[in-house]
Amino acid sequence: MPKHYRPPGKKREGNSAKYITRTKAIHYLQINLSSFRKLCILKGIFPREPKKKLEGNDKTYYHMKDIMFLAHEPLLEKFREIRAYDKKIKRALAKKNKDEVARLEKNRPSYTLDHLVKERYPQFVDALRDLDDCLTMIHLFAALPAVESERINVNRIHNCRRLSHEWQAYISRTHSLRKTFISVKGIYYQAEVQGQKITWLTPHALQQVIPDDVDFNVMLTFLEFYETLLAFANFKLYHSINVKYPPTLDPRLEALAADLYALSRYLAASSRTLLLDNKAIVPSESEQVDGGQADRQPNETDVRLALLQNQLPANESSSLTRLVVDVIDEDEDDMETRECKALFKNLKIFLSREVPRESLLFVIPAFGGVVGWDGDGSPIKESDESITHQIVDRPTQPHMFLSRDYVQPQWVYDCVNSLIIIPTENYLIGRVAPPHLSPFVDNEAEGYVPEYAETIKRLQAAYKKQLLPMPDLEQQDIDDPKNLFIEGVINRSEDTEASQRKREREILEKQYHNELKIEMQGVTCSASVPLQGNTLDEDIEGSIPQPDHAPNENENLSKSLMSRKKRKLYEAMQIGKARKRADIELLKERKKKADKQND
Repeated sequence: MPKHYRPPGKKREGNSAKYITRTKAIHYLQINLSSFRKLCILKGIFPREPKKKLEGNDKTYYHMKDIMFLAHEPLLEKFREIRAYDKKIKRALAKKNKDEVARLEKNRPSYTLDHLVKERYPQFVDALRDLDDCLTMIHLFAALPAVESERINVNRIHNCRRLSHEWQAYISRTHSLRKTFISVKGIYYQAEVQGQKITWLTPHALQQVIPDDVDFNVMLTFLEFYETLLAFANFKLYHSINVKYPPTLDPRLEALAADLYALSRYLAASSRTLLLDNKAIVPSESEQVDGGQADRQPNETDVRLALLQNQLPANESSSLTRLVVDVIDEDEDDMETRECKALFKNLKIFLSREVPRESLLFVIPAFGGVVGWDGDGSPIKESDESITHQIVDRPTQPHMFLSRDYVQPQWVYDCVNSLIIIPTENYLIGRVAPPHLSPFVDNEAEGYVPEYAETIKRLQAAYKKQLLPMPDLEQQDIDDPKNLFIEGVINRSEDTEASQRKREREILEKQYHNELKIEMQGVTCSASVPLQGNTLDEDIEGSIPQPDHAPNENENLSKSLMSRKKRKLYEAMQIGKARKRADIELLKERKKKADKQND
């Protein structure tokens, strides 16, 4: 018997024991393909690529440990129960027993995914890191129409819309929004929550068309898990700012489709009630010294007054609404959050009916602004004289107030990305707005800085009263200008002396070689004509090799000493740099063409 002979049926080793095909996994779990896909999506299990595919390259392989992990999942038994229950409903439909079908539909078994969220995200920070795709998909389904054939029902769309508005209300209230960008796909947002940067995409407020080549069964499975995940995240975030979840909204504003504004008012009222309770419960030092009223209960009048603020516009400039402006104390905010709070602090902005209302209702309050819109439920009317800016997206405006600026919506987003109030001259009605630059692109790393980006930098420096550094200079050089002058004088004198010594040495060497040639011809040095300095200089300049060839020779020499792996890597790096230079030249050419067309 050979040494490595293994009888059939014995323990296997290697890839054959570590991996299993999808067909065998389905047979092992005793479920159908759709249930297996759904279970893998919910549990976060994905196919693997083994080094050796023993059963062919056209197979899908899974890790055996993952399949054993699925075998102990409680949802597996629930899926089997639902599958058997669907057979009962089909049997009742075949017998045309409507009462039995109604009874079975009413008592259909259900399941929850709460344990999966706790299992996949042991800590809340892990859930925040994985919210990008979750938020993008929920905002997408919140904008889709209800299609019963694709199992996109109205309740699911309303739930997605509610979750998205709750998330936006928290971001707006805590001033966590950092970047925004309008693209063809939609509007990109980036927020910083508990030190984690979260980026998501929302579609434009247009009628969405359902494509035919999209498998909505897979997307709905992802959406089912993402709804549970975002509900957990909203619950945790709302409780972190001491606000009850789920929120109770004003039914009048809900009927007017002003859910985001209703949520903002709810958060403001909840925070005011909390601080009033704290003021009533925790006495000040003066009260303890004067009357010893440490055991005083909260005043019912104050609490009722704070609760009644929910029925008042949160943007009123009264003393009661200004009682609490921030959810988190000023001392707990970092510098960036304070800048975001104060960006639109003294501005009152009105939205015309043609602008993207939901996006601006989310962005403007996130940076401390007061906002109203054209329609019912708005806290301010268009005729209010305290309005400083009105957002208009039309070529002309029939009636205008002299006390406000009429600007395009891009002005708000550019101010947010630059964190300064940009002058409104370039954003007025009827003018071509400046280019909308993406805050997600690092211009310095790309090698091309647009002209308007340099203008924004100058405005930021003027706003912060800073001096812009020149190229190849650091901030410490600007802080002490004497260093620049001294270093410049020293470097210039050293370079001048070195070049002069080199030139004299070359002249002497050339003169010595010429004298040797004259002596070899039989002519004495005294009889020879003295050499002119100019001719020597010309000969020296002519004898010096061209500097362009030296780097190429050094580069070829260095490449010849490299190993093959390093040489291929170096060539790939050079190809990437060449592509970047080509892209930069293309952008510059487009800029020139655009300038010519504008002229």
